[in-house]
Amino acid sequence: MKTLSTLLLASLMLALAPRGQAQTAAELREMAKEAEVKQEELINLEKETAHALQWNTGTFFRRIYGDDFIGVLETGRVLDKASYIQSIETSTAKYASFVASDIRVRMYQDTAVVTCLWSARGTQDDRSFSRQYRVTHVYVYGQRGWQAVASQQTLLPG
Repeated sequence: MKTLSTLLLASLMLALAPRGQAQTAAELREMAKEAEVKQEELINLEKETAHALQWNTGTFFRRIYGDDFIGVLETGRVLDKASYIQSIETSTAKYASFVASDIRVRMYQDTAVVTCLWSARGTQDDRSFSRQYRVTHVYVYGQRGWQAVASQQTLLPG
């Protein structure tokens, strides 16, 4: 299904290209392959994000989050990169599991919007919890690869 949609996109791009600028089928296949690789990179970044949150480590976020990153927590609190990392590293939550699933990637040239479901279980202040969040990340592709520039978390009821 994924390959079919990629080929359809490539065909549409070829059909809409101005005369004299039409790309060869090989060039379109290469572009589709690059897009698929970028999508896989983003899916892996979402899984790595969940892993870093599970272990309350900021190292991953220092590398992947852009210097101008802005995140909105489930409480509505807005944090910059440094504050976001500090909140992760000083959190009293101890996670037994933290999983990113239902990862969906939409790409717009060098920008991507990624949505996913975070499912977390653990303890905080000696109380057990089980939570789910809907999360949106905005990434920009540049010299350092994908950099997250914005995040929005919504705690789901239940």
